[in-house]
Amino acid sequence: MILLIQYTLIFASVLLLVALGGCFSEHSGVINIGLEGIMVMGALGGALMMKFLPGDTSAFMMILLVVLASVILGALYSLLLAVASINFKADQTLVGSAMNLLGAAGATVFVKAMNTAEDVNNVSSTIQYIEAKKAFIVNIGGFEFNWFMLLAIIALVLSYITLYKTRFGLRLMACGEHPQAADSVGINVCKMRYAGVLISGVLGGLGGIVYITAGVSEWKFENGVAGFGFLALAVMIFGQWKPLRIALAALLFGLFRALSNVYTGIGFLNALQLPSALYNMLPYIISLLVLAFTSKKSRAPKAEGIPYDKGMR
Repeated sequence: MILLIQYTLIFASVLLLVALGGCFSEHSGVINIGLEGIMVMGALGGALMMKFLPGDTSAFMMILLVVLASVILGALYSLLLAVASINFKADQTLVGSAMNLLGAAGATVFVKAMNTAEDVNNVSSTIQYIEAKKAFIVNIGGFEFNWFMLLAIIALVLSYITLYKTRFGLRLMACGEHPQAADSVGINVCKMRYAGVLISGVLGGLGGIVYITAGVSEWKFENGVAGFGFLALAVMIFGQWKPLRIALAALLFGLFRALSNVYTGIGFLNALQLPSALYNMLPYIISLLVLAFTSKKSRAPKAEGIPYDKGMR
C-alpha cells in the first residue's frame, strides 16, 4: 500500500505540473497540444544534466541544476508554438501535434548521436542517471519521498495565487476570454500569450524530468513519455482549467497510473489475474470515459485556439 501511495503521488505530481502548464497556455488563448513534446525536451535537458554533472555534486546543486536544465529546454521548445501561433497565426492544433512528433524524434536522434560519439558500438537512445537520481529521494520510514512532490505542491500554490490574486493572472485570463476587450484597455495580448505559452513550457519541461525519474534510473528516449502529455490535457479539461480541481483530477489519474506499477502487490487485484496490459491501459481508458461524460459541461476559455486579430471585434 505504501508503494501504491508513493507511485500515486509521483505520477500525480507529473500530471499536475504539466496540466497546470496547459492551463496557463489555454487561459492566455493558446491551445498547447504540444505538451508531450515539451515533456520529452524537458526530460532530455534534465537527463543530460544528471549524466554530465560530477559525481561529487551536492544534492541541493544537483536538484537545482537539473530543474533549471529541464525548465529552460522546455521553455525554449515551447517558443516554437508561441512564434508559429502568435506571430504567424498558424493552426495551434497542427503546430502542437508537429511538436510532439519532433520532440520524440529529435531527442532520440540526439541521444543516439551522443552515445555513438562516446562509443561507436553504442547506438542506443538511453541515458543513465543511476547515482544522480539518489539526490531527489529521501527515505522516510520506508516511504520514498521525492523532492519533486514538494515542487508540484509549490507550483500548485503559486499557480492559484498567480491566476486569481495577481494583476498578471487576471490579465492573462482576460486575453483568453475576450482579447479585443483586453487590448482596448491597454493589455498587450501578444505578450500575455507569449507569457502563457512560456509558463506552459517551464512546467511541461519540469513534468518531463519528474516522469522519467519516477521509477527508473535510465530512460530510453524512443519511448517518449508514454502519452502523459495527453493525459495531462485530460486532467486539465476534467479539472475545468482551475488549479485546485486540476490537483484533484491529477490525484485520481495518478492513482490509476500507479496501479499498473504495483497491482501485483495488491491482494484482490492480483487475485483477479487480469493481464498486465489491461492495467497499463487503465489510465487512458479512464481518460476517454471521463472526457466522454464531462466534455459537454466543460467551459474552456472562449478565445482559446483563435489567433488574435486587432481588426476583429
